[in-house]
Amino acid sequence: MKIIAHKVGNKINGEGAGMADGLLQLDETKTDLLLNYFLGSFKSEETYQFYSDSYLVNNLVYKTISNVFEDSEAFIQKSKDLARLLYDAAENPRIQGGDLFVVYFSADNENDVDKIGIFKMEKKESFLKIFPNQHDPVEVDQGISLAKIDKAALIYNKDGQSGYVLSVVDNNKNGDMYYWFEDFLKVKQREDDYYQTQESMAIIKDYFKKQLPVEFEVSKADQADLLNKAVKYFHEKEEFNLEEFGNEVLEQKEIINSFNEFKTDYEQDMQINVSEEFPINTTAVKKSQKHFKSIIKLDKNFHLYIHGDKKLLEKGTDEKGNFYKVYFEKES
Repeated sequence: MKIIAHKVGNKINGEGAGMADGLLQLDETKTDLLLNYFLGSFKSEETYQFYSDSYLVNNLVYKTISNVFEDSEAFIQKSKDLARLLYDAAENPRIQGGDLFVVYFSADNENDVDKIGIFKMEKKESFLKIFPNQHDPVEVDQGISLAKIDKAALIYNKDGQSGYVLSVVDNNKNGDMYYWFEDFLKVKQREDDYYQTQESMAIIKDYFKKQLPVEFEVSKADQADLLNKAVKYFHEKEEFNLEEFGNEVLEQKEIINSFNEFKTDYEQDMQINVSEEFPINTTAVKKSQKHFKSIIKLDKNFHLYIHGDKKLLEKGTDEKGNFYKVYFEKES
């Protein structure tokens, strides 16, 4: 593992940038600490790829990374190039300067690939140093917390011709939400099974909540039932098939046709392409299902959470007003 550290300020605010000329020489303890800190930053299965509005080679970070993968001896010089690109990307005075670590991870085995990590630490935290036997036993200093990294990108040396495979994190968007993903890296989400699952569930949720009640007479209980059936489909199936989903979840031909039209319009409006068949990613399902809330809100008094058979729920009206009648076997 090769590690180099640079200082990158905010160009707009007149802050400078300091470039190191050599690699960090660390003992085993510090190396392990940093390794866990760097690689422990990536929790999500979302992956990205470099892109360009013209030719991919015009993405300067992509071009620089490609040069390093082609010739690892150029690592130090190319890490400086990355630092300069990051420095030039700061076009907002609120963007914080910080310490930039560029790391080259060599493949551990034949099934692994080389990786390049770009890590930026922006926030400094105060901490105390205690010296019990001295006249002034307490000193205050500042340093980098190892709890959570501010910005990180890990580039895998695979699928290079289509923009590589990246894991990307930005935990500090206070300065500018586009700075790391768009202005510096210029990456977009890869259209893998995670992406397909995530986007399909987003389309389905929007259809049930926005379009379905406009075109058809459906109750809140009907909407909740469809949301539950959709989530159940994604949990039980290994592969998504649009035709199968329509027959098993939507059932009615009119609703199926309406959904297909909505999906087409959604894709055009959002400029995305969601496949009709793909492997279902279970992690994306768990993350997306949080937005499939089958809740009926009754004034400001009650919320009904619908998780099962809607036939156990009966709606009516009497002299006191509207009501729901709930049937159950036992309470807990």
